[in-house]
This record gives sequence, C-alpha cells and structure tokens, in this order.
Amino acid sequence: MKNKIILITGATSGIGWATAIKFAKAGAKLILCGRRNERLKTLAKEILGNHQLLTFDVRNKEAVFNKIGSLPKGWQKIDLLINNAGNAHGLDPVQTASLEDWDAMIDGNVKGLMYVTKAVLPNMIIAKKGQIINVGSIAGKEVYPNGSVYCSSKAAVDFFTQGLRIDLNPLGIRVGAIHPGLVETKFSEVRFKGDLERAKTVYKGIDALTSEEVANAIFYMAQVPEKVTIADLVILPTRQANAYINNRIK
Repeated sequence: MKNKIILITGATSGIGWATAIKFAKAGAKLILCGRRNERLKTLAKEILGNHQLLTFDVRNKEAVFNKIGSLPKGWQKIDLLINNAGNAHGLDPVQTASLEDWDAMIDGNVKGLMYVTKAVLPNMIIAKKGQIINVGSIAGKEVYPNGSVYCSSKAAVDFFTQGLRIDLNPLGIRVGAIHPGLVETKFSEVRFKGDLERAKTVYKGIDALTSEEVANAIFYMAQVPEKVTIADLVILPTRQANAYINNRIK
C-alpha cells in the first residue's frame, strides 16, 4: 500500500474514518472526502503521511466532478477508490415513510456512489489498472421489515458493482464490494434522527462489528495480489445470522 493513492468517501466518521487510519498506517497517500470540513481536518491530524482533503456532498453531481477534477497533478492517478459514503434515514413502512428520507438514501447511496465512480474512472482507464471497493450492506442482500428503500439502495450498490466489474474487466480494473452487517457506529443515530436511546437498541446484546474490523476487511481486499479480485465479501457479527435474525444476549 505504500505510496498508493487512495480516495475514500465518507471519511468523516465510522467505517470511512477507521479505513483512512488503517491505510495511512500502511503508508498510503490518502484523498479524504466528506461533507464536514472540520471533521476532515481532525482526521488529517490523526493520520500519518501525505493527504488531500476534499469537502463535498456525494449527492451534488457538480461538486463531485469539480472537487475530484481539482486534485493536483500528482494526485489524479488514483489506485484505489473506496466508495464508503452513504446513509440511512427512517425505519418506516412504505405507506408512512418520508419522501425526503427516500431521496436522501437514493441520492447518497446510489447516485452519489455512481457520480464518484464516474469521476475517478478516466485515469484508471488510461492506466488500465486500479481497484474500486464499494461499501454495501447485508441489507442489499436481504430485505427486512420497514427497510424497503434503504435495502433497495444497497441492492443497487450490489448490482452496480457486478455490472461495473463486467464493464471494466477488459481494462484490468478490479471491482468488488463489502457488505457488513451490524456495525456499531453513528449509523443508527442518523437513521433515527438523533434518538440515542432508540439507536442503542439496534446493537443491544449483539456484540456488533466495529469500524476497525470492517476496515481490516477492506484492507484485506485491497492487499491481495493484482491477479486476485475479492468480488463480494459479506461480514457479520457472529450473533447475526442475516439481515434480520439476531441472537441477542438476554
């Protein structure tokens, strides 16, 4: 990983933050992207080595292309793109769900990931090498009650990844996805709009994954030889069987 140029979206918290620290320790050159500039600056103080900070919202198509296009010449040939930015809003049945929540999830989890991929691809295509790792979710493999749109957005990540791998295969660009189960981050706080007590119940009795554990798995996907592609990796806490069956400690 030493001196490889790696772009990570959603680097301001959770899995993105932990992944940035993991790759920085391995000597990578990082392009850290997120909506919150102060959080990016705080992360920059924690990591070692060279880095660039790009503040933008992946849902803003113009900002995505402008910011990635503004990278200095020595930073434009990205070796690895980690599409981590995403969100969940609400946990409601279709008939009572908020359209604003739907837009936020579709625009961030699907369109935003596609925008960033499209912006990064040109130099990978010229080089005929590179790697893309998309962060999906177990929710993209199995639907759970009241999660129809979030699950749909993550299923779209799964299928986009598969199609992207087919399209880029002749160019030598590796494409894979990681699909975590329950990871104890601020994910549920965002989903439940700051209701901390409700958020805590999601992880209660599960011994959920940590951001660092998911970051370790992403690092493994990136570190295998170039002739190897980890195409699809599902990672769950042992007490979680699938998207909605959890063996909670009583």
